[in-house]
Amino acid sequence: METVQNFINGQISESNSQRFSPVFNPATGKQTRQVVLSNEAETEKAITAADSAFPAWAKMPPLKRARVMFAFKALLETNMDRLARLISNEHGKVYSDAVGEITRGLEVVEYACGIPHLQKGEHSANVGTGVDSHSLMQPLGVCVGITPFNFPAMVPMWMFPIAIATGNTFVLKPSEKDPSFALELAALLKQAGLPDGVFNVVNGDKQAVDVLLTDPRVQAASFVGSTPIAEYIYSTASAHGKRCQALGGAKNHCLLMPDADLDMAANAIMGAAYGAAGERCMALSVVVAVGDETGDQLVEKLQAQIKEMRVGPGIVDGPENDMGPVVTAQHKAKICDYITAGEQQGASLLVDGRHLTVDGHEAGYFVGPTLFDNVLPDMSIYKEEIFGPVLVVVRVPNYQTGLELINNHEFGNGTAIFTRDGESARQFSEDVLAGMVGINVPIPVPMAFHSFGGWKRSVFGPLNVHGSDGVRFYTRMKTVTSRWPASVRLEEHASSFVMPTM
Repeated sequence: METVQNFINGQISESNSQRFSPVFNPATGKQTRQVVLSNEAETEKAITAADSAFPAWAKMPPLKRARVMFAFKALLETNMDRLARLISNEHGKVYSDAVGEITRGLEVVEYACGIPHLQKGEHSANVGTGVDSHSLMQPLGVCVGITPFNFPAMVPMWMFPIAIATGNTFVLKPSEKDPSFALELAALLKQAGLPDGVFNVVNGDKQAVDVLLTDPRVQAASFVGSTPIAEYIYSTASAHGKRCQALGGAKNHCLLMPDADLDMAANAIMGAAYGAAGERCMALSVVVAVGDETGDQLVEKLQAQIKEMRVGPGIVDGPENDMGPVVTAQHKAKICDYITAGEQQGASLLVDGRHLTVDGHEAGYFVGPTLFDNVLPDMSIYKEEIFGPVLVVVRVPNYQTGLELINNHEFGNGTAIFTRDGESARQFSEDVLAGMVGINVPIPVPMAFHSFGGWKRSVFGPLNVHGSDGVRFYTRMKTVTSRWPASVRLEEHASSFVMPTM
């Protein structure tokens, strides 16, 4: 059985831990490899490598760090097909969605290539008589990233490109459910010219995470995952004096107005609800339909489209499937339990995905697209994040009731409104209590040069990921105030006619 090991100080590092976790192909249900669950000593070894590499890397000119990012970007593009297939085989998402995931991570790498500009700081001349002031945006030291299974490429690349480009070193702890992609990232970074020890991968579970959160050499921690774990990550890291950004759960709503283009809205809702089998923190899982006529028309269109959906493996020889399996058998069981609960609590189950089987892949972890109507706010399928292909429709009489419903939910990650009316859209974008808002856009994930993050119990910490917040998170400001006394000016000793270079 192949074992996914760690990557420490520029090379594969075999752990002496005797604990392992199985890694499956979700489409077949078969174990393909196992991943080591690192012990404390292995985790500390990765931190030591990052700590030792930090002084030299921090002194590296930003332009040289950017050139490593440029080379890394080119390697990601060259290896796109192979990397996307790896994601599909371990996570289950369809091939084109895996390519899209890598592409969104690649955009953060592109953003990090501009670090000489992003890390310039500020300068003011003559803040006083003969006194100047300037600021330095300096790196923190060793930073860690703890990332989820649903985006093994994109979420790590939300973190480490900016951390590394700004002069920090990094330890990545990927999900044990699909860990192989992290080692591919490490190998490509080394190929791009990144010095040994600047980027390390340590595989593991809570035992490794706790070391990363408590070791005094670690200066900052980034996390994306469920809210209970985000709360734990944030409180533990903060209690040990670390800077922390922890992104938690979501229950993303869209408000469907009666004047919306229903065909366009239905198409958008389908992709946002069922893409990647709903295993996205930005998945659109609740439609708030204003008026019964709007709701009736929507569910009719959704049911018709669901019947045409192709569900199957992420990698196929013929036409691509619309949706693949969920990540594990345990996660499939959890999603099916939510569907059962929704049915028992009185919601109208219009499409039931619990009993879907895929020919030739009967042991795969497939859950079909599921649709509930007439869902009430006290039902578990409305209150809780399901993280699967389950879409619920809630009926409300008017805009204000819908807005209040969205604002009263504990999560405030992303939301959207479908309308032709500019006034409603503008009012919604100002009044809704969520961190990311789409206007006729179902998944409002910001581009890399803006920052990603929610509100309420969807985020812990003052700064979001990538964009300007990412640069601020991975640097600390130092302000220098200087005055120079009068001195004898020395004449230059020699002339030089060569173009000055770095």
